[in-house]
Amino acid sequence: MTVMDFISDIVPYWAERTPDRIALREASRNWTYRELNAAISDAAAQLTASGVRSGDRVMLVCENCAAAVALYFACTVIGVWPIVVNARMTDREIEEIHAHSGARMVIHAKPSGVAFSTVNEDCEPEAGRDIAALIYTSGTTGKPKGVMLTHANLMFVARASGEARALSPDDRVYAVLPVSHILGLTGVLLGSLLAGACVHLASRFDPAAALSADISVMIGTPTMYAMLAEYAQRKGTKPRGLRLISSAGAPLDAATKAAAEAALGQTLHNGYGITECGPTITLTPLAAPRGDCGIGRLLPGVEAKLVADELYVRSPGVMKGYYKSPEETAAAIDAEGWYRTGDLARFENDSWFISGRAKEMIIRFGFNVYPAEIEGVLNAHPSVARSAVIGRVKDGTEDILAFIHAAPGTAPTSAELAAYAAAQLAPYKRPTEIRLLAEMPMSPAGKILKSELRALAAI
Repeated sequence: MTVMDFISDIVPYWAERTPDRIALREASRNWTYRELNAAISDAAAQLTASGVRSGDRVMLVCENCAAAVALYFACTVIGVWPIVVNARMTDREIEEIHAHSGARMVIHAKPSGVAFSTVNEDCEPEAGRDIAALIYTSGTTGKPKGVMLTHANLMFVARASGEARALSPDDRVYAVLPVSHILGLTGVLLGSLLAGACVHLASRFDPAAALSADISVMIGTPTMYAMLAEYAQRKGTKPRGLRLISSAGAPLDAATKAAAEAALGQTLHNGYGITECGPTITLTPLAAPRGDCGIGRLLPGVEAKLVADELYVRSPGVMKGYYKSPEETAAAIDAEGWYRTGDLARFENDSWFISGRAKEMIIRFGFNVYPAEIEGVLNAHPSVARSAVIGRVKDGTEDILAFIHAAPGTAPTSAELAAYAAAQLAPYKRPTEIRLLAEMPMSPAGKILKSELRALAAI
C-alpha cells in the first residue's frame, strides 16, 4: 500500500501517478482518477463559496454515486466534518441527526442530481480538522449517536483491510453497500481507492446486475449473498472474473455460506467490525479459507481481550468518541483505550467467533441462550429467507420469540418450523413462539431492526 496520511491525499496521489485509470464506474459514465480529482476540487470550491468553513458539520444525504463521493472527499479537503447519511432514511430520522449535529448545510446527492440547502447561520464550527466522518449509528437500540472517526482511524482501517484483501490497481470492486454506512465508506470505497482500484458504484442491490457486472471483488451482507445464491441457482448462472467474495455487516450463518459458495463457486470469506472501530476488526485470511462461520483473525495492529466472555478491542481504528456525549464515550472506552464491543466472543481453531450480543442474551430457565445460534438453525431451513430472535420477559424467565421472513415461493407454517427447530436445539433454546412476517424490518445498511421486533413482541 502507498504512504498517505489523510483521506484527502488518496485521490490526488493516484491522479498524479495513474491519471487515466478508472476510479469510479456508475451507470451513466466512468470517472478517471484525473476527473475525480478535478470534481473534488470543484466541489471544495463550491462549498467554500457557499459559506462552509473548516470545522463545520455538513450533512451528505446520499445514495451511492460519483457526486456523493466527490462531495465527501471535498469535505475532507477543506476540513469540514462530513456527516454521511443514507438517503433512504425517513425525514424524521434525518431531522433528528440534523438537530443533534447542528449541521451548517444539508446536501442531497443521488444519481439523478445534487441539491444544496441554505446555510445554517447558527452553526458554530468545531476546533480541529481531524474528523473525517461523523457517522450516526442506526439507532437499533435507541437514539442514534454520532461516532467521530478521524483521518487516522479511517486510514488505518482502509489500509489494513485493503492489504488483508490484497486489493490492487487491477481490482474492480463492487460498491453496493451504502457509502453512508461505515463498511461501505471505509472497507469498500476508501480501501479500494487507497489501493488505486476501480470502484463500481451501485445505488440499489439487484442480483442480476451484480452477477453480470465486470467486478473482481464483492463485499456484502449475508442477506445479499442469500439473494445472489437463490438467483444464481434459479437462473443456472455463475459470475465471471470474481476473485474474492466476502461477507460483513451482519452475522453469517452456515446455510447462507454454503448456498453462496455452491452458487458462486468460491469460498465466502467473513469478517467482523463495529462502527466505533472504523469498522473492521477481523477478517478471514485469503490463504486460509474457513469452512465454518468464524470471523477470522485480528487485523495487524488490533488487540483484543475477553472480559467475562465480552470482547474488548484496542486499535488505531477506535473512534475519537461520541459527538456531544462525553459520558457515553467514557462508558464505551476505558482509560487504557479499550473499547467495549458488547459482543460475546471466543477464540478457537485459529479464529475468533461471535456468540451473540451481551445485551441480546436471553436467560431461559436459568440458561444463557444466544439468539445467533437459534437464528443460524432457522436460517438453514429451505423455506426461511431470514430470521431474528429476541427475548421477552415473562413469569421470572424469558420467552424466546422467533420472527421469520419466508423464502420466495414458500409458505412454511409455524408448526413446521417449530418441529424443525426442536430437532436441533435443546429444549431451553427452542422458540416459544414463531411469527411469520411478510417483510422483516431492515435498516438502510441491511441490518434487521430488532427494536421494531421488540415493539411487535408486545402486541
